[in-house]
Amino acid sequence: MAALPDEPDEAYLECERPWVYWLLILAAGWFGAYTVVLRGGVFCNAQTANVVMLAVALGKQNWARAAYLLIPITAYFAGAFFSEYLGKSVKKLRFLRWDTILIGIEIAVVLVLGALSVWAPDQIAQIALNFICSMQFNTFRQVQGIPAATTFVTNHIRQVGSTAAKLIRHKTPESAEKIRVHGMMILFFIIGGVIGTICCKLFKYRSIWGTAIVLGAIFIRLAYADLSYERKLLGKVPHGH
Repeated sequence: MAALPDEPDEAYLECERPWVYWLLILAAGWFGAYTVVLRGGVFCNAQTANVVMLAVALGKQNWARAAYLLIPITAYFAGAFFSEYLGKSVKKLRFLRWDTILIGIEIAVVLVLGALSVWAPDQIAQIALNFICSMQFNTFRQVQGIPAATTFVTNHIRQVGSTAAKLIRHKTPESAEKIRVHGMMILFFIIGGVIGTICCKLFKYRSIWGTAIVLGAIFIRLAYADLSYERKLLGKVPHGH
């Protein structure tokens, strides 16, 4: 049975709970829909496609295109670097966890992006989302001990497939739980993408503000945990770090 808020299971922090990961990947699906539908038709949550296009550009000796593709890749690199560096530094303050502060940063970024002019270059939104998606991916690593990505679903799909084979062979409760966790991550990413697409049609460039509501719910809950029942655990490192 899941622990009640006032009786936390100290094996895992609030920032490692399934509901946090569900809402994070829902927001990521929304980000993906936003950039694909309105901001250049690209997916900014991961970098595999950009690296492939960079390789193609280099192979064709299209130096301008290659230089352009280095921008989002560099933004993603910077996000991982700063999240790792700041995460260790913020922990020493013992006020709020880095995980909580990061959600606050994401909220500020999406509020600014939603306020941009329609004529603002798409690259502004692409680079900003590359940056915060990288920080989120690097910060939130395991949902109650199970490795999980919160910005894309490639590994979740692989995990469901490979774990389903193990479940058929061995019928272990651990395999069933892993399928449930990864399956829920895929489901919430799709839900976020669907909601984001609908909102893009209804509210255009302001639609990304909807993710601030999702992220705001996470921020409030994590901040409450940091300032109350997990106050003595601020120095504890989440699993996977």
